[in-house]
Amino acid sequence: MTTVIFIDKDGTLIEDLPYNVDPRRIRLAPGAEEALAIWAERGWPMAIITNQSGVARGYFTLKELDAVADHLEAVITDAGGVWGGFYACPHLPEGINEYAIDCDCRKPAPGMIRDAAAKLGARPEESWFIGDTWMDMAAGRAMGCRTILVGREWRDGPSYPPEAQPDHAVPDLAAAARITVADAEGADTDDDPEDQPEHDVKELVL
Repeated sequence: MTTVIFIDKDGTLIEDLPYNVDPRRIRLAPGAEEALAIWAERGWPMAIITNQSGVARGYFTLKELDAVADHLEAVITDAGGVWGGFYACPHLPEGINEYAIDCDCRKPAPGMIRDAAAKLGARPEESWFIGDTWMDMAAGRAMGCRTILVGREWRDGPSYPPEAQPDHAVPDLAAAARITVADAEGADTDDDPEDQPEHDVKELVL
């Protein structure tokens, strides 16, 4: 097993609802359902890599976050996909509890990707990191993954610092999935940033 899809959670896989840990309020982001089906067909594990400073801020607990992980595992496996795990950084130096520390897992640091890649036997250079912020791109690049920027900021990639420049930028996760498959097949893809229309894209690590 070499190729793994590392995915940011909020604003990438699911709609961004800040600090939500209620599975009933979780909705897949635009294009995510199609993307999950595409990756399921390839048999590529999908690992969620997410900053969850709400723990350090005291907004919710790791146990409550476990419910989100369980829900997303069900979403991916129900789509026929391979579950690659849920990696969440609960830390924030400005927090109010024992998680108020510096760490090497909070993106843009690559610690969560490193741990997930080791557990899954992934080769980072053959894997992808997909997210919606410069921190996602920086973390993926620091680990040696190929990167795809999606979501509301997808046109902002050129303004990111050199260490956070994405390899590709597209409006949603479906377009990102098509890029990953086209790359694996050595084919061209029509999902080129210059051709995209404007869109209004609506194991815990301690």
